[in-house]
Amino acid sequence: MRTVNLYNTLTKKTEEFTPNVEGKVNMYTCGPTVYHFAHIGNLRSYIMEDVLEKYLRYAGYDVKRVMNITDVGHLASDADSGEDKMLTGAKREHKTVMEIAEFYRKAFFEDCDKLNIKTPDVIEPATNCIPEFIHMIEKLIADEYAYVAGGNVYFDTSKLEEYYVLSNQNEEELMVGVRDDVEEDTNKRSKTDFVLWFTKSKFDDQELKWDSPWGVGYPGWHIECSCISMKHLGEYLDIHCGGVDNIFPHHTNEIAQSEAYIGHKWCNYWFHVQHLNDKRGKMSKSAGGFLTVSALEEEGYSPLVYRMFCLQSHYRKPLVFSYEVLDNVKTAYEKLQKKVSSLAEEGEVEQAVLEKYQDRFAEAMGSDMNTSQAITVLYDALKEDTNDATKRSIVVDFEQVLSLGLFDKPADGSDDVDEEFTAWIEGKIEERKAAKKEKDFAKADAIRQELLDKGVEVKDTREGTVWNLL
Repeated sequence: MRTVNLYNTLTKKTEEFTPNVEGKVNMYTCGPTVYHFAHIGNLRSYIMEDVLEKYLRYAGYDVKRVMNITDVGHLASDADSGEDKMLTGAKREHKTVMEIAEFYRKAFFEDCDKLNIKTPDVIEPATNCIPEFIHMIEKLIADEYAYVAGGNVYFDTSKLEEYYVLSNQNEEELMVGVRDDVEEDTNKRSKTDFVLWFTKSKFDDQELKWDSPWGVGYPGWHIECSCISMKHLGEYLDIHCGGVDNIFPHHTNEIAQSEAYIGHKWCNYWFHVQHLNDKRGKMSKSAGGFLTVSALEEEGYSPLVYRMFCLQSHYRKPLVFSYEVLDNVKTAYEKLQKKVSSLAEEGEVEQAVLEKYQDRFAEAMGSDMNTSQAITVLYDALKEDTNDATKRSIVVDFEQVLSLGLFDKPADGSDDVDEEFTAWIEGKIEERKAAKKEKDFAKADAIRQELLDKGVEVKDTREGTVWNLL
């Protein structure tokens, strides 16, 4: 197994990754709230989580990845206030909550397919796990980590010595961080307490409700990830992933309720992806005018151009989106794709060269998922003085992780060259071959230059002369 070093939000440092069970990785990623289309900022996180999962597999680990689908309980405010986002979506489109959930769940995974994001091993909607939520809440109440007030059930953060262990915040900072337009919940003993279960006394218009020991109601958002993770991965989690906006309060609350419930440390590594920004700042649905994968396609961009755009930046750095930058990536991507698709398949792979680049790729990816450096290694491999078969093998190997679709039909929708142009190129290569045989090297060089002027590079190899488009 190859060494993997990751920045751990929990410890605020880069550490060598060591799972709880040798060779096996329990991985949980926060899934979408399916009340609207995912925007490309959301999808940056899923792309980078996909790269992490694929690299862990590439490095030799057996990975089980679980993702939730939030179809109930996610409120408009992180302070347990406002309308359920699912209900907001239903009202907006004059549909039921479950119709909205199914439509946007399907749309989300269609976007993931376009971006070559692997489907997680387990996908669990929150509405499938109501009994598990109730059981966890009952135990938290019995152990005096939770209390009932005003018909709702709250987690009591005062019972914890290290509530802010993930975020390094304090109570004074939280007071500033909570939005001013949020009405304070007077049922809470402390402002940091959070809701585990809402009842009909507060949300009479909520469409989805279930019977519980505390009245008819529905779960809070934070409880679902803890329960779904434990249901499928047990009490010891290796890696939990999400966007940086989930660090507080969502992931902070997950740690609080999970460790209070099980009585020991829950998750060892926390992997967070930075925001995608545009000229207005962080891309978000609430700000309006957000970009989707479909919108990029309508502008003529392959979704995989956006994937490459994300991979050219480190996941822990904010990424600024602009069409100007995306145009540059599109040009580079299409050249790279054509270069790869022109590689001849014949020939014997030079194992030493392949292993050299596998080691360089692993060094980049094992250094906290340095995808930008990994792409540089890919370009270096294509410039290597070796045959096409070896280069193809290197690209195939890297594609297990990068998943850029480099062997797909070119992104511009055209074939590399038409038959007439191919015939012309091959004719010129034969002319050059004859000139070299007659030792007319000036003519051979002139033919090479003529091909270069047409954007065609020729290379003499042990297997013969090969060509590719520049």
